[in-house]
Amino acid sequence: MPTGRQLRVGILVFDDCEELDVVGPYEVLAAWARRSALRPEVVTFSPDGGGIRCAKGLRLVPDHSSASVGPLHVLVYPGGSGTRALARDRAHLDWLRRVRATTPLLASVCTGALVLAAAGLLSGRPATTHWRAFDELAALDPTVLRDTESRFVDDGDVVTSAGVSAGIDMALHLVARLDSPEEASLVRLDLQYDPAPTV
Repeated sequence: MPTGRQLRVGILVFDDCEELDVVGPYEVLAAWARRSALRPEVVTFSPDGGGIRCAKGLRLVPDHSSASVGPLHVLVYPGGSGTRALARDRAHLDWLRRVRATTPLLASVCTGALVLAAAGLLSGRPATTHWRAFDELAALDPTVLRDTESRFVDDGDVVTSAGVSAGIDMALHLVARLDSPEEASLVRLDLQYDPAPTV
């Protein structure tokens, strides 16, 4: 993604976002940033720059506000119960549309896709979300081509992932896209991420 400036990834955080939706991709992307010759910057930001409380109680202090975060190459939008209020917040949806216009790659985790749909950013496109949220996604925008099988869906400038832990898979995919499959493999090895569920 050559643009003549440092590659910047911003992860939005907000009250009642899902913990792993945030820290899963952050862990992958920050591990990549520490080793990559591209020297990407990974930052977190909240709407007002203040601290937030995640869905299960974890408190996070972001680096920036939405006004101060600056230009991004990638916006990662997590899910969680807080997405329902944001999907109805006209000012937030207007902000998201403006950011989308200047951000080359938009990525959502879990029910973050609901907010993207509410902003009209998934119209007529393939996308996925948490398995429990497909009906909500259809209600927000019936033109979305819902993929109920994939862990993540890459539709060029928009990448969506399924529920919670799928955000880790998506983040590794982003590393492969933005850098190389070899770098993604090395990050995966560093994190010892090799899920093999037995249940």
